[in-house]
Amino acid sequence: MSSTGSTRASSWTLHRLRHSALTHDAEDGTSTPMLLARSRHASVRPLERYARPGVDSVARHVAERDPAARRRT
Repeated sequence: MSSTGSTRASSWTLHRLRHSALTHDAEDGTSTPMLLARSRHASVRPLERYARPGVDSVARHVAERDPAARRRT
């Protein structure tokens, strides 16, 4: 493995893994109360930095809730 590869691997801290897991859960539509329980945060404010869905997730969310798209299927 190259030195760059080992640097990337070592940069995955437990905090980054936690952040990644919570972000993926948020993108998959996990409810806010469940995200709060999983993250063990008492309020939504600190959770906001974890739950930042990506552009693709937002587009998928909008498309799934588009009434015109639902009528076409």
